[in-house]
Amino acid sequence: MDTGTNIKSVLEKSVRFLKGVGESKSLLFNKIGIFTVEDAIYYFPREYEDRSRIKSIIQLKDGDECSFEGTVVSGITETRPRKGLTIQKLLIRDGTGSIIATWYNHSYLKNAFKVGDRYVFYGKITRKYGHLEVQNPVYEKLQAGEMKNTCRIIPIYHATARLTQNAIRNVIRSALDLVEGKLEEPIPAKIRNKYFLSELNYSVQNIHFPNSDEDFKNARYRLVFEEFLLLQLGLLNIKNTLENAGKGIVFKKTPDVEKFIMELPFELTSAQKKVFAEIERDMESPKIMNRLVQGDVGSGKTIVAALALFKAVRSGYQGTLMVPTEILAEQHYKSINPLMEKWGIKTALLTGSVTKSEKKEVVEGLKDGSIDIVIGTHALIEDNVEFRQLGLVVTDEQHRFGVRQRTALSLKSENPDVIVMTATPIPRTLALILYGDLDISIIDELPPGRKPVKTYAVDETMRTRINNFIRRKVQEGRQAYIVCPLVEESDAVDAKSALETAERIAKKDFPDLNVGLIHGRMKPKEKEDIMSNFVEGNIDILVSTTVIEVGVNVPNATVMVVENAERFGLAQLHQLRGRVGRGEHQSYCILYNASGTEIARQRMSVMEKTNDGFVISEKDLELRGPGDFFGTRQHGIPDLKIANLYRDVEILKAAQKAAIELIEEDRFLEKPENRLLKEKIKEKFLSV
Repeated sequence: MDTGTNIKSVLEKSVRFLKGVGESKSLLFNKIGIFTVEDAIYYFPREYEDRSRIKSIIQLKDGDECSFEGTVVSGITETRPRKGLTIQKLLIRDGTGSIIATWYNHSYLKNAFKVGDRYVFYGKITRKYGHLEVQNPVYEKLQAGEMKNTCRIIPIYHATARLTQNAIRNVIRSALDLVEGKLEEPIPAKIRNKYFLSELNYSVQNIHFPNSDEDFKNARYRLVFEEFLLLQLGLLNIKNTLENAGKGIVFKKTPDVEKFIMELPFELTSAQKKVFAEIERDMESPKIMNRLVQGDVGSGKTIVAALALFKAVRSGYQGTLMVPTEILAEQHYKSINPLMEKWGIKTALLTGSVTKSEKKEVVEGLKDGSIDIVIGTHALIEDNVEFRQLGLVVTDEQHRFGVRQRTALSLKSENPDVIVMTATPIPRTLALILYGDLDISIIDELPPGRKPVKTYAVDETMRTRINNFIRRKVQEGRQAYIVCPLVEESDAVDAKSALETAERIAKKDFPDLNVGLIHGRMKPKEKEDIMSNFVEGNIDILVSTTVIEVGVNVPNATVMVVENAERFGLAQLHQLRGRVGRGEHQSYCILYNASGTEIARQRMSVMEKTNDGFVISEKDLELRGPGDFFGTRQHGIPDLKIANLYRDVEILKAAQKAAIELIEEDRFLEKPENRLLKEKIKEKFLSV
C-alpha cells in the first residue's frame, strides 16, 4: 500500500480508535472539535506551563507558580472540618526546607504516597503563618524515563466540562504515537530550506510537547507559516482560475460617464475619483476585474458602485448589486434609482419580501433584458434568476459573504467583472490574506464638511445626565439610536436587552417621546415600517440591536447610545457610530461601559480618541485578537488554528512571498513536489 494512502487512513480514524476513548468520552472530544486522529494532532494548545525548571524548597516564594522536588516525610493526614469537606495534607522536605501539600476532597490520595519516595510537584506557592504551602499540586513520582506531567513544558488546551487536561494530553500523545515520523511533508524542500522551516513531524511533536523554548518556537513558526502559505495559495488559485476563465468584457469608453458625474448633486472626493479610475481601467481591459473597494463608514462607496453600474449599462450590459440585508437593499435602490432614471435606465429591487407578482416581473425583465440594473439580497442567487447579458457584479458589505456566495452571481453570466465592497477598514497587509484573490482599492477620504462624531465612554453614574442630553437633542428636532447587545434578557449573559430597554425608556425615561423598537427577529415588513417611520421623523428614539449596523442613512439622527459597549468589537462600534454624523448637525456617540477591566477602558479610550477606521481596526486586532475581529468563516476562508493575524504579520509576509514564488514557477501547482500542497488547498477551501 502507498505510504501516503496508509497514513491518510490512519488520520481519518475516529477518535474512538485511540487508547482510553470510549463512546461517552468520544462525545466529549467531539464537543471540542476532535472527531478523528488528525483533529487530535492539529488541536493546538492555547498556552503552556513551564514545569521544567525545578526549584529547591528554600527558593520558593509566596505567589510563585513553579516546580519543586522533595521527599515524602509522612503519610497523608485527613481532617473533616465540616460535612462535605475533607482536607488532605502531606509533608514534603528536601535538604533546604519543608512544605505542606494540601488537597480538598481528594480522599483517594490516602494511600497514594509512600514515605521516603521522591516526587516532583507543581503548583501555586503560598506562605501562611510562616509556613510554605502548595494547594492542589500536580505531582509525579521521580523515576527514570519520561516525566509526562512535570519536569517539562506542559501544553494547556481549551477543554470542556468532564474533560480534563490530562485526558486531552493522553489522547493527543496517543495520536502522535500512531503517526510518529509518518506525516507527509506538504511544503517542498526548496521552500523549507529557503525560509528555515522545520520538518512537519518534528513540528507537530514539539508544538504539543516541546523539549525546549527553541523547539517550541521552531515548531510554531513552521506551522504558522504553513497555515498562511495554504491560505495565500488558495486565494491566489481562485484569482488564477478567474483570470484563466477566458477573456473578460471590454467595456466601452463613453463620454456619458463624465456627464453622469457632472450631473451629480455633489462633487466626488479625490479618493472616489482615484478608485473609480482604477475600476474604469479594469473595465476597459480584457482582464476579468475582481476588485475590492475598501472604504470607511460614510466614505461614499455606493456612488462609486453606481458609476461602475452606469458604465456597464452604457456599454450594453446589465449590472447587479447584492447586499446582505433588505433594509440596505432598499436604501441603495432609493439612492441609485433616481440617478439612473434620468438616463432612461431601468432599475429594479429583488428581495425575499417582494410580492410574487413583483418578483415574477423582475425575473422576466432580467431575462429579456428590459431591466438594466437589479439591487437585492441573496434572492439574486436563486436558480430562477437569469440575466440576458450580465456584465458587472457588485457585492456590498463583503465581510457578510463567503467566497462561494460572492462568486455565485458571477456564474450567472460568462466572465462578468466583479467589485466587492466593505466598510470594515482592514490594514492593507491583513487585507491581502482575507482578499488575496482580489485587487484592492481604498477610499481613504471622507466627503467635505463631514464633522467627526464626538464620542464619550461613560458608566451608569452618568445615566441621568445622558438622558437629559438625549431629551435636549430631541427637543432641538434631532433623533437618537439606542443599541443593545441582546434582543431579550438572558440568564446566561448580564447585558441590556432591546426589549427591556425599549419598555423602560418608553414608560419611565421618555414617556412623552415616540420610542420605536427594531431587531433581527422581526419580519422584514415590520422592520421596513419601523425604519420608514424613523426616516420620516415619526420616531424620536429608536431602540435596536446591531441590525442597524448595516442600515439606512438618517441624516437627522445625531445621537448614538450603545449599551454594554464592552461587549462589541471596536470595528463593530465604529460601524454603529457611522449611523450618525451623516447630516449637517454635530453628532454624538455615547458608549456605556459596564466593565471595570483595564482592557475595556483601553478599548473605549480608542473610540474616544479617533474616528479613523484603520487606526481602530489595528487596535481591535491588538486588543481582542483576530478571531473575534474577523470571524474568518464569514470571509469564506478556513479558520486559522494557530496563526495570529496581528502577532504573526512578519510570518504572513514571508508566507505570501513564498506563495507568489511557487505560483510564478508552477501556476497551477502541477509539479510532483507541489502535489500535497494542492491537495491540502482543495481540502481547506472546499470545506468552507
